[in-house]
Amino acid sequence: MLTRRSLVQAGLAGLVAAPTIHRGTAVADASAAGRPFRIAHLTDIHVQPELESAKGLASCFAHVQSLPERGEAAADLIVTGGDTVMDCMEAGRDRTQAQWDLWKKVRADACSLEVRSVVGNHDVWGWTKSKAKTTGDEPLYGKKWACEQFGRAVPYESLDRGGWHIVLLDSVFPHAEGYIGKLDDAQWDWLEKDLASVAAATPVLLVSHIPILSVHPLATAAAGEPGKDGKPSFALSGGLVHVDHPKFQALFARHRNVKACLSGHLHILERIEFGGVSYLCSGAVSAGWWKGRHRGTDFGYAVVDLHRDGRVESRYVPYGWTART
Repeated sequence: MLTRRSLVQAGLAGLVAAPTIHRGTAVADASAAGRPFRIAHLTDIHVQPELESAKGLASCFAHVQSLPERGEAAADLIVTGGDTVMDCMEAGRDRTQAQWDLWKKVRADACSLEVRSVVGNHDVWGWTKSKAKTTGDEPLYGKKWACEQFGRAVPYESLDRGGWHIVLLDSVFPHAEGYIGKLDDAQWDWLEKDLASVAAATPVLLVSHIPILSVHPLATAAAGEPGKDGKPSFALSGGLVHVDHPKFQALFARHRNVKACLSGHLHILERIEFGGVSYLCSGAVSAGWWKGRHRGTDFGYAVVDLHRDGRVESRYVPYGWTART
């Protein structure tokens, strides 16, 4: 019988030795040197006891911290973009605990950089009650477990780094036994006040798990019901992109210092320039959930350089992992 202990041992068996650590240059040093503030965006990690994903994650952390060996500046900050673990929404308590134990162990052993995390849909415990066998009354039900792991009381926050204001959003809104991409009213109120407190000259980066704007749902959409005029339409899933994106467009029109939005969720690479904002989807550390590439996207992470003048440069970095069986 699989227990939490056996699951964790299986996931950690043969874990690569802790890499040589190259600590990220301090924010003050980055500013003084005139170089951009650098984020390593590691999204959709989906760590699990299977497929040697713990070793894969350790390899990714080592790669992020080895950038100076190629004559580049190390990342100043790692932002994980959601779906840190394989899945908690449908999982029982033991399976959920085993996945978070793996994340905690690998991060402690293989990473010395500052890490800030976004909550993804698979990080939410027990919303699919029929499969997770939850009641909703558990102390760590929903997003509480992820918040505990990430060391904060609520699933969103903001911080100032390298001359930028960085906002980590909670994209995951409950719908039936699942979710859609949307902010709740309390978070909208917080976000509007947060952006209002930022000087107009300070560039802003938003990070969400589910994309605020994306072409991918349209590219993969099925035919929908004809509109009132009888013309064909597309059926777009509210689980793939924010359903409240028009509200974001209105917000960005009032805050022209919002320069970019980072996301994950789709396991693909995408860059959209719309209304003066760059929308960047950063592939996946796990690629196709550790089984191989997904739609041509390799196991990787994004290096995002935030320039003090508001420019954003991003490139995708495969870290050399191949699928294990």
